[in-house]
Amino acid sequence: MKIAITGGSGRIGRGVTALALAQGHEVVSIDRVLPEEGSPGVQFVQASITNYAELEDAVRGCDALVHMAALLDPNTPDYQMHNVNVTGSFNALSAAARLGITRVCQASSINAIGGVNSRWPRYDYFPLDERHPTYAEDAYSLSKWICEQQGDMFARRYEHITIASMRFHWVVPDWETTQREHGEAHIKHLWAYTLLEAAARACLLSLTADFRGHEAFYIVAPRTTESVPSLELAQRHFPNVPIRGDLAGNAGFFDCSKAERILGWKHS
Repeated sequence: MKIAITGGSGRIGRGVTALALAQGHEVVSIDRVLPEEGSPGVQFVQASITNYAELEDAVRGCDALVHMAALLDPNTPDYQMHNVNVTGSFNALSAAARLGITRVCQASSINAIGGVNSRWPRYDYFPLDERHPTYAEDAYSLSKWICEQQGDMFARRYEHITIASMRFHWVVPDWETTQREHGEAHIKHLWAYTLLEAAARACLLSLTADFRGHEAFYIVAPRTTESVPSLELAQRHFPNVPIRGDLAGNAGFFDCSKAERILGWKHS
């Protein structure tokens, strides 16, 4: 398979590229930033996701599209965060639809429902699943919710296209990184993380999984970063949120069973 990857020079983009090559795929890496070094089997195209013509030319001839490019820095001005991310995701989906690319994977976020960047997150129940409503109050979270709405729209309009929106969270290279960097701020994050290898594997699984239309998936580790039991964390920091599932031991606050059921994915 020939796979186009936007944001190919970024952390997740590089992870997806490496795994795709290991599985025998060809890769077209698309980014504004030049890669640190070339790689056999990778064609690099310097292009912006906000320039539709550039993006369409870059993905032409590919069998699948993995759209990872987006602005992430919370210090980015709201208007810029929204405009780049929303335009970029629309352009990616539009290019795929127009060119007859049938499989698209796009980076969403656990923040598609609001949360980390909120003044204080609102959660209706734990563990969270893809049916939870959205309470976004910041530009990044809004942009990720909109990209999922765009996925619904394109899947309704173009019956040939299958789209997966991956709700990643804090993608890191290894477990040790979570232990060095976690802290009080992780209360809003619900002490969650995703290992890079697991995120990349989910992306590639979504390109061949047996489903139609558009689906969102939580792609998060099954345990928290903490040694404190999850039920104790919930009671201490979110005492009014109902528990509707299993939070025994250090179980994570995100229910990823949909990804396991439809994609055949498990974190580790």
